[in-house]
Amino acid sequence: MGTDRLDAVLDATYDCLTRYGVRRTTMDDIATTMGVSRSAVYQYVRNKDDAVRRLAERLYEQALVRARRAAADTGLPHADRVRGVLTAKLDLVLELSGDSPHTAELLDEKARLLSDICTSFVGELRTLLTGLFTETGTAAGVRPAQAADICIALVMGLERAPYARELLAPASNALVAGLLGDAPAPSGH
Repeated sequence: MGTDRLDAVLDATYDCLTRYGVRRTTMDDIATTMGVSRSAVYQYVRNKDDAVRRLAERLYEQALVRARRAAADTGLPHADRVRGVLTAKLDLVLELSGDSPHTAELLDEKARLLSDICTSFVGELRTLLTGLFTETGTAAGVRPAQAADICIALVMGLERAPYARELLAPASNALVAGLLGDAPAPSGH
């Protein structure tokens, strides 16, 4: 029951954030959205900042679960596994920025409240991608961690592109093909 109520608090927090944003959302807003008293909300979160952090942690963890699942699926070709990791990040960004301009605040890695969550998320994705490139090898002169960073840069660039979801597959396929160990070494020209 406790987890269900916490989920309800976080769902109400998300609903409020879509309407008011992080700064304008209050504990009263969250309680009203849930149809409970403010003191009932305090049974599950310490304050609004705690509710927002827990919400962000939940959203980022759900995306990480999808990324880990994609990375671990050895039945798929390497490019599909990499794309699955990148899709988890892109989907999180597009969903949050698509629901409301306010929910995009949950993506602000410079925000005091969320910077460690955002940084940790990207670090986890980098670790997954580095592992994938370590497993398959990379082109001459490219270390697995560099390949991971290049892939993350790609998806970050797509986050603001029109038709980002449609561009991810061809962009990641081309990028991964160039980063794989069987790719030709770059010429000196």
